[in-house]
Amino acid sequence: MKAVVVSEYGGPEVLREIDMDAPHAGRGQIRIRVHAATVNPADVLLRLGDIDGALRESTLAPPYRPGMEVAGVVDEIGPETLTRLGIGDRVMAIMMPIDPSGGAYDGFVVVDADQAALAPAGSSHAEAATLPMNGLTARRALDVLGLEPGQSLAVTGAAGAVGGYVIQLAKADGLHVIADAAPADEQLITTLGADEIVPRGPAVGQRIRQRHPEGVAAVVDAALQGDEVLPALRDDGQIAIVRRPGERGTSAVHPERGITIRDVWVPDYTHATDKLDGLRALAEQNRLTLRVARILPAAEAAEAHRIFERGGVRGRIVLAFHEDEAMPR
Repeated sequence: MKAVVVSEYGGPEVLREIDMDAPHAGRGQIRIRVHAATVNPADVLLRLGDIDGALRESTLAPPYRPGMEVAGVVDEIGPETLTRLGIGDRVMAIMMPIDPSGGAYDGFVVVDADQAALAPAGSSHAEAATLPMNGLTARRALDVLGLEPGQSLAVTGAAGAVGGYVIQLAKADGLHVIADAAPADEQLITTLGADEIVPRGPAVGQRIRQRHPEGVAAVVDAALQGDEVLPALRDDGQIAIVRRPGERGTSAVHPERGITIRDVWVPDYTHATDKLDGLRALAEQNRLTLRVARILPAAEAAEAHRIFERGGVRGRIVLAFHEDEAMPR
């Protein structure tokens, strides 16, 4: 089987495709024949060596495989595995590259059964692959905030994969959503369901406060703007900060006025099957939009990373491991 790995840290050119033996599902596990894996910020951090400490503390040895979300077909179920999934089921799964299973950039991956759920009916493999990590990150952000229906939520980085899911999940939760956007993204943000749009960029918090003089109840800071967004919050408000493993250069946050920081750490939901299956249900109800920006063959992973790092991508870039990855089922 083919896998895309990192043997040495550096630019996109260090990603290379190699042959590896297919793993087998152990107790409590399933094996997925991979059709699609997405490119995420954490994949770049792994490639650059920014999570080297975590990798060294794991049981893994180089080369390392990036990738945090995957879609494909169950083709093996390990012994004594309690799961509703069956051979041939189309599934999606969240993965952690520092776990023994490694990352998602592989033709076959093994995961604990509770890391996977059925893919949304009618979705392509590519579309389904965009949901697990990004969707669970958004779900975790809203869960740690614990807002009540009718309360106000501001979202930065709203046009990104996580920000877009935050908007739609917040609307499903009955919240009033204020989202940031560049002029070119305003139609997208409107389509995703935001109630209000403010211009993105520096001083976004002040622009939100001008619209809401009393301040909003909470902010999901997917763009990691830190102190820039604090003026948007009411006294005793909350800010959820999406943390990425090993990330450096994150804007500092210095809350005052009783404001509380809520860290959002998606590994907390690695085995939250109920949460992942809930995302599936919402996607099937067309309440979550599965956005694929571009599909490239796995052999072109380096080019996929170059495109991603240039920025401006709306949705996720997907690596295809089989020819039919984009065909709806």
